[in-house]
Amino acid sequence: MQEVLCIMIVEDDRSLSGEICDFLERWGYRAVSCRNFEDILGDFQKIRPQLVLMDINLPFYDGYHWCRKIREISHVPILYISSRNDDRDKIMGIAQGGDDYIEKPFHLELLKAKIEASLRRTYQYQVRDRVSIDENLMFDQNSLTVFYGEKEVELTRSEQKIMEKLIEMRPGVVTRDELMMVLWNTDEFVSDGTLTTMISRLRKKLEQVSGSKVIRTRKGTGYFIQ
Repeated sequence: MQEVLCIMIVEDDRSLSGEICDFLERWGYRAVSCRNFEDILGDFQKIRPQLVLMDINLPFYDGYHWCRKIREISHVPILYISSRNDDRDKIMGIAQGGDDYIEKPFHLELLKAKIEASLRRTYQYQVRDRVSIDENLMFDQNSLTVFYGEKEVELTRSEQKIMEKLIEMRPGVVTRDELMMVLWNTDEFVSDGTLTTMISRLRKKLEQVSGSKVIRTRKGTGYFIQ
């Protein structure tokens, strides 16, 4: 069973904190936002994360202070997220025990890359790209496998390729022609009618385990996953 890695987010901008949380959870992490800015160390000890995202400008005490406090009890990687872009701030952050620094505004994909690099350096984890599809429903992009919790949902090779394409383009729409091209190199002969049957069968499998509609239709265009 793969361990779900926990990331603690120390960011007083609730909108940004929520956006980061949602993004990380879609990639299979457990993300917890700190709300008690008077006692971040106390939250850290309760949450026990594998990595901390730390803003510098915080109420009460700044991120440097809390980084020093965490370093007294833990070697967990700490990644600063800050609007301060002066080299002196970056040097200060690393000197206080931080592992990396990313300037606001940033692309979430860059944040993910930095997180995975820090996790690999610290724990030698081979980070697997598990994407959250729905509550308890995940797609592993390495093995092209769908899991409900830790139970694998049995899919054919063609169904796996359909899922891969839908996740890759999410939340965009994938046309039927695009899916036909994806399936061209599989062992199964695919006609227009066969594709309809495949989509219907895949939908049923996912709905049976999750209880919700996962693959949706954009009439006259194609299919998508929200």
